[in-house]
Amino acid sequence: RPKREIGNEVLTVSNISKTIDGVKVLDNISFTVGHDDKIAFVGPNTIATTTLFRILAGEEEPDEGSYKWGVTTSQGYFPKDNTKEFDNDLVIADWLAQYSDDKDATYVRGFLGRMLFAGEDGVKKVKVLSGGEKVRCMLSKMMISGSNVLILDEPTRGVDVNAKFEIYSVINELAKAGIAVIMVSSELPEIINMCDNVCVIKAGRMTGMLGREELDQEKIMQYAAGGEE
Repeated sequence: RPKREIGNEVLTVSNISKTIDGVKVLDNISFTVGHDDKIAFVGPNTIATTTLFRILAGEEEPDEGSYKWGVTTSQGYFPKDNTKEFDNDLVIADWLAQYSDDKDATYVRGFLGRMLFAGEDGVKKVKVLSGGEKVRCMLSKMMISGSNVLILDEPTRGVDVNAKFEIYSVINELAKAGIAVIMVSSELPEIINMCDNVCVIKAGRMTGMLGREELDQEKIMQYAAGGEE
């Protein structure tokens, strides 16, 4: 479980807009995230969703609008490109220990175990890990640093089918433990299975927000094409 229980008010996003190189990639985006929510963002333009997540992670500023995190939240951000994280000679256990207040080796290995790493994996160098292993390392980093909200920008991009299954299993277990999840993914079957809400962004605008009872691939694709038919 996260170090701090998350409150009912997780995130409020109000009328965020952002223009990049003359193109309005976000246009008046508003939504809220509550306790235990699992929300996925989909759409044809990944620049829009990546920009939104970078804003929520504090790495960019919106041109207009605002967002407010709840006082009980601690955010962990999974960027689409995380290659810099692994450009070093550390083994997994030492890499993860950097982000832990408790440097005890058994404590750190416990986090790796929960992310499906076997005991002997702790001595692997991070720079030789597979794509799926790097994703699980990043999730381990978020959890050991106390995050209770995960901002995940395409966490299964470029990994094989078996690794995708493992990653979604881990994310599901984290969500069950009381962690809010906000993610971008093009894997519609997986997000329909896992998420409570799907927000569709097309041409910078939110064209649909579908609740659990409305989620199916055809309806999501209708909104991604520009709106409900």
